Amino acid sequence: MSAPQTPDLDPEDAKLLTLARGALARAEADQGAAVRDSDGRTYAGAPVRTDALTLTALQVAAASALSSGAPGFEAAVLVNSTPDDPGLALLTEISP
Repeated sequence: MSAPQTPDLDPEDAKLLTLARGALARAEADQGAAVRDSDGRTYAGAPVRTDALTLTALQVAAASALSSGAPGFEAAVLVNSTPDDPGLALLTEISP
């Protein structure tokens, strides 16, 4: 089975899409996300859902970046997410 076709993406953006899809598959989750910080480093995440903590894939990816010292964000990819993902507010807060 071949991977879904992607639109013509810049190689760095295609990498984000691959990372987001990989996070989704590894976690056997319903969504995945990846972000690129303003230094060019990338981070991926899948949702966390426990009684004590609930985070979207984008929140996980962004939190991983921030906890690693990311100064800001330049790009993000969400797979199977919604336009009201709370992670978008986090990205906007850090990098308006």
